[in-house]
Order: sequence, then C-alpha cells, then structure tokens
Amino acid sequence: MSIRLGDIAPDFEQDSSEGRIRFHEWLGDSWGVLFSHPADFTPVCTTELGFTAKLKDQFAQRNVKAIALSVDPVDSHIKWIDDINETQSTAVNFPILADADRKVSELYDLIHPNANDTLTVRSLFVIDPNKKVRLTITYPASTGRNFNEILRVIDSLQLTDEHKVATPANWQDGDEVVIVPSLKDEEEIQRRFPKGYRAVKPYLRLTPQPNR
Repeated sequence: MSIRLGDIAPDFEQDSSEGRIRFHEWLGDSWGVLFSHPADFTPVCTTELGFTAKLKDQFAQRNVKAIALSVDPVDSHIKWIDDINETQSTAVNFPILADADRKVSELYDLIHPNANDTLTVRSLFVIDPNKKVRLTITYPASTGRNFNEILRVIDSLQLTDEHKVATPANWQDGDEVVIVPSLKDEEEIQRRFPKGYRAVKPYLRLTPQPNR
C-alpha cells in the first residue's frame, strides 16, 4: 500500500514502549510525526531518537506529537531506551511502537524489498489534526534524518494552512513568503497583507511573513 499526500493516515492499534496505542485516538487534535527505524540498538537511530527527545518543547510549541516505530518487541525497546538516554544525555519522552508482526510497517509501506526484505526503511510521515498525511520522506538506512528540516516543513504547513501563501526555497520562519497565484483581488491582498508586497513577476509576489 502506497501512501500519498492528502491520504488519511492508516489507523492501527499496536503495543509500544508506553503501552497499547490506538493511533488516531492517541493523536487527538495534534499534529503527528511518525518515523520508522530499521531495528533497535542501531547507531544512527540511537542518535535520531535522542535528538527527537530534545525537541520536546519545540514539538509542543507546534502542537506536534512524535512516535517512532521499530520491528523489535517492547522489552527490547525498553532496554534500547536506556542506551539512548545514557549515550544522548536525554530522556526519551515519546512512544516507540513495537511492530514485531509488521502490521504497521505494512500499512505504511515501510519494508522495501529491494533495500531490505525484513527491516523497515527510514521513513517519516507528518500528519495533520484531520489525520491527513502532509509530508512523506524516506531516507536510506545509512543516512540520519535532519529534524531541523522536519520542524521547518511543519512551520510551513501550519503557516500556509492559515494564510494564502506558499514558502519559497530555503524558507525559514520569519522570511518573506509568496502570495499564492490564485489570489488576484487587490482589496483582499491589501487586507490580508497590510505590509504590502513586491512583484518580482506577476506570478511571483513576495510579502513579509504574516503572524502565525
């Protein structure tokens, strides 16, 4: 099953390091970041989970819940969390799904046979409060994720959901944004963007970022 942008994120019930989780119920009205790991006690994943734990306040500011997945069982996760906390100088503060039966991995198409026919790839999904998939990224097992980029995309998604704008290349929170081409009415533009805009081309209009 291939998951595309705009699809409803598949719901599931699965054990985790923090008990049984019913995914949609657990998400509630929050945004979610679901990300998979090839296996417990792997070096790159250990650094990723530690870094995610350190982002707790940043995720909270954005109304985001993080949840990881590995195909190993809960007792293995608990031992791995001890290693993560020790080596990364943090405390894991989010659940790790125990997907020994591959149920969630199959729902989210996380096993790519041409990469490895037993271990999950390093995929990540950003899911909005309506349970829609808004971002998918898949990395090879050898490459750790850039969680600063994940935060940047969430900032963009939340901003562009609220305002009729898009974010240009390399945009960071606070930079200029693009007025969407479909917005033509000048009165509405002035109302929405009181700081004005500059038209580089008729279809490329840049304006200071609206308040989030």
